Amino acid sequence: MRITKGLAGRARKARVTGCLAIAAAACIVPTGAHAQTDRMTQIAMPAQPNAIELGTGPLPGATAPEAWHSQYGSVFARNVTVATLTPFLPDPAKATGAAVVVAPGGGFRTLSMQNEGWDVARALAAKGVAAFVLKYRLNPTPADMPGFERSMREMFSGTAARPPRMEPQEVMKGLAPQIADARAAFALIRRRAAEWHVDPDRIGMVGFSAGGMLTLATALAVEDAKPAFIGDIYGPLGAVTVPADAPPLFAALAADDPFFASGGIGLIDNWRAAKRPAEFHLYEQGGHGFGMYPKETTSTGWFDAFVRWIGMHGMLKPAK
Repeated sequence: MRITKGLAGRARKARVTGCLAIAAAACIVPTGAHAQTDRMTQIAMPAQPNAIELGTGPLPGATAPEAWHSQYGSVFARNVTVATLTPFLPDPAKATGAAVVVAPGGGFRTLSMQNEGWDVARALAAKGVAAFVLKYRLNPTPADMPGFERSMREMFSGTAARPPRMEPQEVMKGLAPQIADARAAFALIRRRAAEWHVDPDRIGMVGFSAGGMLTLATALAVEDAKPAFIGDIYGPLGAVTVPADAPPLFAALAADDPFFASGGIGLIDNWRAAKRPAEFHLYEQGGHGFGMYPKETTSTGWFDAFVRWIGMHGMLKPAK
């Protein structure tokens, strides 16, 4: 896939806007065991002593400061204007040399930093894999919490009646800042690979919902990042053009996902048609946004399946 410049008219722009709105809805409203009764509560910005600024600059035109809130027993960031990368390094005695960039979801309006970021990274580090949580820049939202909640309600009301078809290749055209952040993350890890005991050729990426979209964009539309493998966890599975050198793909989705379960699996079909490695897990239940939340559904097993999969591809064997 190659991203071309510009969009063909207002109709296509409307589809892109709608797709991003659906992605936002999908990432912000976990379904299933974590009901929607847990209100957003503003919190102080957590200490992030190990976060490294990526040097991609402030988000152009942004005025609201970065803000955080708690919801669903987790924490979220929004109005991120400066991208950072936070390393979670394994015990040197267990380190495999493999690494993963972790991209939380949130519809490019917020980031599920705990459930889809730090908790994933800690679990990977426990398996001997260096993990790096990418806090990428976000589309601006109202600075105050009531204004943010109101903007989300308005977005939902505008898309719920007729959700547009998710078209990943078109949506990716609106992700220039986020793609730049992902590129910078890969460049930083390779630059400090010796210090972090990482094999520069064994750096993958896993993303959740909108983070899955960013993962696909990084793998398919960026010439220099070149992730060794990618994971798309309850992200879009619409058809894309798959290049001959596409990395191995792991995808997971729940059949009762209210946003992406009915959109087909063109992504998987295209990957297989291009004769590139692909593994797809369709869980009977799990809803959307399950991440690392403990649930009784089999979707909770996605992480162990993902680790076994990267192990099958030689990522858990220390480099010789």
